[in-house]
Amino acid sequence: MRDHAKQFYILAMSIFGTIGIFRRYIPLPSSVLALARGTIGTLFLLFLLLVIKRQRLSAEAISRNFKFLVISGALIGFNWILLFEAYQYTTVATATLCYYMAPVLVIMASPFFFQEKLTPCKAICVAVALAGMVLVSGVLQSGFGGIQELRGVLLGLSAALMYAIVVILNKFIHHISAYDKTIMQLGAAALVVLPYTLLTEDLTAITFTPFAVVMLLVVGILHTGIAYALYFGSMDGLEAQTIALFSYMDPVVAILLSAALLHEDIGLWGALGAVLILGSTLVSELWEEKK
Repeated sequence: MRDHAKQFYILAMSIFGTIGIFRRYIPLPSSVLALARGTIGTLFLLFLLLVIKRQRLSAEAISRNFKFLVISGALIGFNWILLFEAYQYTTVATATLCYYMAPVLVIMASPFFFQEKLTPCKAICVAVALAGMVLVSGVLQSGFGGIQELRGVLLGLSAALMYAIVVILNKFIHHISAYDKTIMQLGAAALVVLPYTLLTEDLTAITFTPFAVVMLLVVGILHTGIAYALYFGSMDGLEAQTIALFSYMDPVVAILLSAALLHEDIGLWGALGAVLILGSTLVSELWEEKK
């Protein structure tokens, strides 16, 4: 049973790692993509919960956590928009690595929100990750001359900030099933992104080709519905250290596919930065679990 859980978790993280590649081939605005992802993902998980698993949403649990569910869901929606935009301005690898600064931001915020002590190990990991971020951004090599690249880095970091806030808010959500929480957050993301999309995009001018529709369905069903189902369905059967370790399948897959399929090269310094970012966050998580 544990082996199956591990396989499902690895599969989920690998699917998450491919979303940047799919985004490159979807000729639609990021807000439209985020709206479709939230809507399709919510409907798929509702079908899975109500029809396949024959379970119901807990109105009591949702009501108890409603405020934090809505706020975190809204942030998830805008987090998606920022990340999808980052993919447009920089490489998939760079955007993913910027996004993976979220755990570092959570560590930095923990002393203020949860009165958790910033241990010497965590402080060193934060410093190493920040150094890696400087290398990945390319500032040392090209300065701030590459405006497009810099914009992509800032968008990726903004997406990481949004997700870090979501992680912090999730600490205040209690006594609710993973499926109920995810359905509510994805639904809230779609509802919040809808008016934003209507205000910022002329939907009548957008052409939904058969290819674009298929890609939207893939992102909504595979990268959201199925991936989240595998993700939450496997976590109960795994140890925390295993979860921390295999979560790094996401950026690793993204970096490898961006090089193999999109021929994107992050360079020697970028590769060193990737090692520093991923290595520091991994050491921090495993050290905490070991304690």
